[in-house]
Amino acid sequence: MKWLWLSAFTVVLDQLTKKIAEAELLLHQPVAMFPSFNFTLMYNKGAAFSFLSEAGGWQRIFFVLLSTIISIFLFFWLKQISQDDKQKNNQILQIAIALILGGAIGNLIDRAMTGAVVDFIQVYYATYYFPAFNIADAAITVGAGLLILDMILETKRHSKTC
Repeated sequence: MKWLWLSAFTVVLDQLTKKIAEAELLLHQPVAMFPSFNFTLMYNKGAAFSFLSEAGGWQRIFFVLLSTIISIFLFFWLKQISQDDKQKNNQILQIAIALILGGAIGNLIDRAMTGAVVDFIQVYYATYYFPAFNIADAAITVGAGLLILDMILETKRHSKTC
């Protein structure tokens, strides 16, 4: 499980940056960093793109349980891959799972502790704003992209051997 450190690093970096954002930023008050890039403190009680954020409270338990189950699954998947002779050298897959696991745990901590995920990174173009996100969300997105890349590469490897 040589990539588990990446999950732990992601969790620590995510939680540290969220604490800094809460200490230094005012709610919904953008701080311009670069063109099209702000730091803006926001809280998301829902899932991606605030899905179910206005559901009345039950979503907290749902998302905590779902995140816990997904995190356990990812942990055992990463463990299984690291022990499988055919896959243990597949670093792209292991990095992808480690990043997604770290991101899932980072957001799980927020949901379990406060019922909302701290978001603070805001990207925009002109008047079009992408929903605010955090380090955990970025890790999940990069990990998902690496999973897709691994599937494409695996398909190419498989087609060459057939």
